[in-house]
Amino acid sequence: MSAEQLAELSDLTVVAAVLLYVLAMIAFATELAFGRYVAGKKTAARAARPVRQTVTVGAGADQVEGAAPEPVAPEGAPPSRLAARAGTAGLALAWLGWAANLVAIATRGLAVGRWPWGNMYEFVVALCFAAVTAFLLTQLRHNVRFLGAFVMVTATLGLGAAVKIFYTAAGPVVPALNSYWIAIHVTAAIIASGLFALAGVAGVLYLVRGDGMSRLPSREDLERVAHRAIVFAFPLWTFAVIAGALWADRAWGRYWGWDPKEVWSFITWVAYAAYLHARVTAGWRGKAATIVQLVAFGCLLFNLIGVNIFVGGMHSYADV
Repeated sequence: MSAEQLAELSDLTVVAAVLLYVLAMIAFATELAFGRYVAGKKTAARAARPVRQTVTVGAGADQVEGAAPEPVAPEGAPPSRLAARAGTAGLALAWLGWAANLVAIATRGLAVGRWPWGNMYEFVVALCFAAVTAFLLTQLRHNVRFLGAFVMVTATLGLGAAVKIFYTAAGPVVPALNSYWIAIHVTAAIIASGLFALAGVAGVLYLVRGDGMSRLPSREDLERVAHRAIVFAFPLWTFAVIAGALWADRAWGRYWGWDPKEVWSFITWVAYAAYLHARVTAGWRGKAATIVQLVAFGCLLFNLIGVNIFVGGMHSYADV
């Protein structure tokens, strides 16, 4: 295939990925609407554990102290058949969308003959792919299907913005980006950002969820998902910042120049470091820790998108 045909195929598969993500979002939303979060084995075991009763000798049935109340359907009750089928369909559609997203990235790279994240359009397409990948890989080990609808919304909006706002025709990039460092520095940043996005979705749901019965999982489970994602993402982001400094020295003759992108990358690193430090040393949990990680996620979004669009600098390659 020619470069033009590959570029056209890439554009078509991006649109296909958007449609598949929308269908997956609808399926996951159906599961949330008609089902209930299925708790893990430990939670289910605690719910099924009998309550110890203290009985006074000679007491009647109405004098039993600590008697268990009437059984109530636990929050982890199995979902309806419709919800289960919708959830399974949502996963299948999400994997198909993921595959279309991957083909879009691969064909774009073949069309331009370089790593396909040299402008804002390509970066956002790759970022959406990374976020969906983080969700699907996490789902292979843990039941996080409750995040599916919200991750699909994020991916759909991201790809939609890439097509409608950030689109750039396939072509060469500025000389500074023609380096093997783009494969090292930007790839690490994309993977870390996808994990941070997964944590951000879990954090927003934590704040939205009430303390009572809900179709969403417990706040403890949401916080656990967010924390694990950040623990994996933070070393990758650290590596991306270091690799960026090494690339800057090779391209511009200095490791650090207080460019807006460099500054906000460091601010993002500090914010996530503060979140992890607060959990380890001060024992922050719950709402306070979630707010800190969402502030860090806001810094990340501004660094990835806002700086490229609204702030000039040596890293302004948005092409919008």
